[in-house]
Amino acid sequence: MISPLVRRRRLATELIRLRDEHGYPAARVAAEIGVARQRISRLENGHVAPDLDEVMRILQLFGVDQQRWQQIMTIAREAQERGWWAKYADEMGTRQALYANLEAGASEIREYQMVYLPGLLQVRPYTEARLLMDAPNGATYSHTRALEARAGRQRMLERPGGPRYEVIIDELAIRRFAAPAPVIADQLDHLTLVGHHRRTISIRVLPVAAKIRQHSVPRSAFFTYRYPDPHDPVVVAVDTATDDLVLTEVADVNRYLDLYGRLADAAMPPGESLDFLTATAEEIRRNIHDE
Repeated sequence: MISPLVRRRRLATELIRLRDEHGYPAARVAAEIGVARQRISRLENGHVAPDLDEVMRILQLFGVDQQRWQQIMTIAREAQERGWWAKYADEMGTRQALYANLEAGASEIREYQMVYLPGLLQVRPYTEARLLMDAPNGATYSHTRALEARAGRQRMLERPGGPRYEVIIDELAIRRFAAPAPVIADQLDHLTLVGHHRRTISIRVLPVAAKIRQHSVPRSAFFTYRYPDPHDPVVVAVDTATDDLVLTEVADVNRYLDLYGRLADAAMPPGESLDFLTATAEEIRRNIHDE
């Protein structure tokens, strides 16, 4: 399954392109196929699952040839799909459900983490510590379901044909404990183990003192996603304190791709990064013993 969210954005692009090719304003398309103007806006914003009958009426309106018809209808059907996360979104947390959606079918995931250690590589005690602190409000939220969902997302990295995953971890996320010290030490051990033995995973550390080209200091954590179909948009998700921004506009995406490149240039190489994680875990354990 390719992310339904991404397929909705792709469908939106295809429908806008069709309309532009024929010089139709959105209001005219709505009138010709017998729907409200707002319905066309929602389709073209990628905010709703498409109605296949409406999509077919748009294709009929523009006399689309068979090959293009089949292509667009396939995208529309995939945009209607509901992944496992949709059923449990309220229980697992809607923000986690969003990331599960974006991860579905991705061929490459890149991540910059500023204050937390990466969710896709977290050990259970670290995840538990963060969920206790960051649990969303709501009667339907389930701590157990959130843990199960995180484990399911992590298995995505291990599936045959799964994505390549690269993460840059800011030294701040390592030095400023977001969980008890023993948990942090175990988590760093796990990152080192994964970094050494999983060929599709690359872990790099960005030192606090690193010199980033043009002083491009990031403002928040962010993620980039690529998919096997080159016509699907590259997606950027930006983690904020209250919500997550999902970007697919080329200009916006390119700013984050460029920023990631600058962070990668400034980060330690993978081998040095894993040595740093090992040494830091040992340092933490020595400090625990001394206390």
